[in-house]
Amino acid sequence: MALSRSNMKTILIKSASIVNEGKIIVADLLIKDGFITKIAPVIDQSADQEINAEGLYLFPGMIDDQVHFREPGLTHKADIFTESMAAVAGGITSFMEMPNTVPNTLTQELLADKYSIASEMSLANYSFFMGASNNNLDEVLKTDPKQVCGIKVFMGSSTGNMLVDNQTVLENIFKEAPMLVATHCEDEKTIQRNLALFKAQYGDQLTPAMHPLIRSEEACYISSSMAVELAKKHNTRLHILHISTAKEVGLFDNTIPLIDKRITAEACIHHLWFDDSDYHEKGNWIKWNPAVKTAEDKAGILQGVLNDHIDIIATDHAPHTIEEKELPYIHAPSGGPLVQHAISVLLEMHLQGKISLEKIAEKTAHNVATCFNLDKRGFIREGYWADLFLVNLNDPYKVTRQNVLYKCGWSPFEGQTFRAEVTHTFVSGNLAYMKGKFTTNETGKRLTFNR
Repeated sequence: MALSRSNMKTILIKSASIVNEGKIIVADLLIKDGFITKIAPVIDQSADQEINAEGLYLFPGMIDDQVHFREPGLTHKADIFTESMAAVAGGITSFMEMPNTVPNTLTQELLADKYSIASEMSLANYSFFMGASNNNLDEVLKTDPKQVCGIKVFMGSSTGNMLVDNQTVLENIFKEAPMLVATHCEDEKTIQRNLALFKAQYGDQLTPAMHPLIRSEEACYISSSMAVELAKKHNTRLHILHISTAKEVGLFDNTIPLIDKRITAEACIHHLWFDDSDYHEKGNWIKWNPAVKTAEDKAGILQGVLNDHIDIIATDHAPHTIEEKELPYIHAPSGGPLVQHAISVLLEMHLQGKISLEKIAEKTAHNVATCFNLDKRGFIREGYWADLFLVNLNDPYKVTRQNVLYKCGWSPFEGQTFRAEVTHTFVSGNLAYMKGKFTTNETGKRLTFNR
């Protein structure tokens, strides 16, 4: 059943600590017709709804440039409604979803189908990547750069017909793509060689702790460095997803402004929080591709975020059922749900002294908007869409299966107490979430791009 729509209210947010563009200021903010219309030390006018945000921090909504919401075809794991709801509860106001659904999003018609579903069911703003394969270049080149976030290329294992391992096809995609190309970089030959070696030694007794050795640093670096070489050769607008090794960080430049970069990179929440010492307790629950690796890799990725070698923080939210994750390691799928708790993770890292609030806003909102040329989103500015969340930095909560919102019903953070929690989320001016309650009178908007 489609979500309903109604006329938007004016909303006045009072005395918020606004985290935006490298500064924190206390101010009021007025929302009207979906947009931020005024920011001032004091706004003395009436509104349909007034929110006292004294003591709370107001951030630009997180724009998650990598999620797998599983619809169509895999809706026993997740769907656009349930996962967008969890995202909104976690302060994520916009998402960009990947093409490895069933069927794979390899034609313009299938891409349009996803947009149609989201227009009726998504609580968050949305965009969908067009998928590339070894034999759909003509379809890829039809993609509208102003209406679609990017083209996704799996340069490693994937679902269905989405592994692009034909060198000629890769060259042509990088040469002819009219827009941003996002890549999953792991070298399939290296992975298969490592897997054969481990199977020969351990047979059926493979464990999750072997995952980062099978899907190794070498496999990631070979593929990432090849993508960078291709992008430099063809002047491609390349964005490499989920960097998982410290070695890869050195592939990226931090000496030029982001707006001028042709090659950018993303780090993900799980690679900033977990490391290989966690496999003993978490097992398959933290089995991802690329794998969670060493503590040194985790530290190197964070340093890359802080010194701007890595431009964006995302989730790679990729839920599977509990039954699937409880299978033996070799059969359990990779991926896990993350959108509900991503901001809490980053705020916990802030409270641990690892990252500033301003840097969180930069990496989760400002830089995503800049990298993808988003229209009027990602910043708290007058005239921009009101994509915002409020957070209390002293409101501890414990993650349990009872308070997880994902359709799959679990979280890799179960048992973790976070000290900060999102209290309100505004999606294109609509107060979509407030203190555990959702309003579904407005769907999110389709993202558009200034390209």
